[in-house]
Amino acid sequence: MSIVTKTDLPLKVFKKGKVRDVYETDDSLLLIVTDRISAFDYVLHEPIPKKGICLTQISKFWFDYFQDTVPSHVISSDVETFPDDLKNYKDTLNGRSMLVKKAKVLPIECIVRGYISGSAWKSYKKDETVCGIKLPPGLKESEKFDEPLFTPSTKAESGHDINISFEKMKEIVGEKDAEKMKELSLKIYNEGAKYALEKGIIIADTKFEFGKIDDKIILVDEILTPDSSRFWPADLYKPGKSQPSFDKQYVRDYLSSTGWDKNSDPPHLPDDIINETQKKYQEAYEKITDKKFIF
Repeated sequence: MSIVTKTDLPLKVFKKGKVRDVYETDDSLLLIVTDRISAFDYVLHEPIPKKGICLTQISKFWFDYFQDTVPSHVISSDVETFPDDLKNYKDTLNGRSMLVKKAKVLPIECIVRGYISGSAWKSYKKDETVCGIKLPPGLKESEKFDEPLFTPSTKAESGHDINISFEKMKEIVGEKDAEKMKELSLKIYNEGAKYALEKGIIIADTKFEFGKIDDKIILVDEILTPDSSRFWPADLYKPGKSQPSFDKQYVRDYLSSTGWDKNSDPPHLPDDIINETQKKYQEAYEKITDKKFIF
């Protein structure tokens, strides 16, 4: 199966993002996850082979796992069930695509943090707050919170998302929907993190996106993947420092080590970084799904 970095299907383009290409069919959307990888708001020159398949299949696993908790946008991830005019593109679509329902996407990133890391740790070191939430003194880097934090942000079309308070989120989407999104986010995170821990993965933090169909809230986009979450190997976990990871933090760390200013054309990735990153994505898939990666 070939590496997919760009797609050109005879369909109306709905949106092409850093990693996903989305097309419009008559009554649904076709979501394709490419092997592009982004970091620090840049799409990197080199792809990570089969990364898009790993992400799609991990999301598929979780959408199935939580189908009784909250409905999702997924119609099918089996190309054999796609409309006939798409079956000519099996090489591009197999394993990395989903037909999904059209939904009104709510403009909020629902971020749940179970451990203090990344930007949260930087903020805490400054003034013992994370997204405006005052935390107790003396926390160590990567330490687990007593209870996960819900820290929403706006969804930016370009550039960085902006952290907002829960009160501001209520103003944007309405109190009822805000409360429901928060409740679902915490529930899915807690249950997903518990399951993943049994498989040897700590999900340190994650983000969810929701939409509405017929006034009902559904899960959209991706769910509990190494691109939307921070995945740590549980057997190597040691608070007080940054953790090794199954996610693209490995690539971010490499880029940071090069002295790149993160405001210009990104450096190229060497083969060993590409190969190791590919292994991390596939290992995450195998641990979460209990299946051998055979794509």
